[in-house]
Amino acid sequence: MAGDVAPDPQGPPAGQEGVQFFLQAVNSLFSDYGWYILFALIGIYLLVQKLSKNLQGTKGSSMPTTAIEPDDVVKQQEALLAARMKMQEQLNAQAEKFKEKQKMLEEEKRKQKIAMWESMQEGKSYKATLQHNQEPVPEASTSTTVVKPKPNRKPLRGEGYNPLSGEGGGTCSWRPGRRGPSSGG
Repeated sequence: MAGDVAPDPQGPPAGQEGVQFFLQAVNSLFSDYGWYILFALIGIYLLVQKLSKNLQGTKGSSMPTTAIEPDDVVKQQEALLAARMKMQEQLNAQAEKFKEKQKMLEEEKRKQKIAMWESMQEGKSYKATLQHNQEPVPEASTSTTVVKPKPNRKPLRGEGYNPLSGEGGGTCSWRPGRRGPSSGG
């Protein structure tokens, strides 16, 4: 048996020691962190699948940028410029209306101040001037108003007195009794 090689009594050859050391290191690595490695590999696989789908979806749906004509770009820019000009014109018109309204309000305030000054020069009160400016009230109706004095007597029970209604001029109301021990003795 010349072809048989007898094992070396000193141990395995030098090449096999490196392989056995590597296998032992891998074995200890998997025994300690096997589940973590497995979950990490599954996560990486799913991530790669999702990214590849996204890249394929964007390539098929988007048009290459070289297919856009320069004329189309110019038309889009002109349309955008026209829309901006239209919006600016509307804004300017609104600003003009606002300025006119402010001028009208200022004019009204100025007229009120003049009327107030004139009425004060004549000896009238400020409130009368405001009422006159807001609502024209005939002076004859204001001068004939008669103030009726209120009676100082309490109503009698026969004159529609109802204690539950809260009316009738009485100021009495129910009050709870005193707390604490009674003072009898």
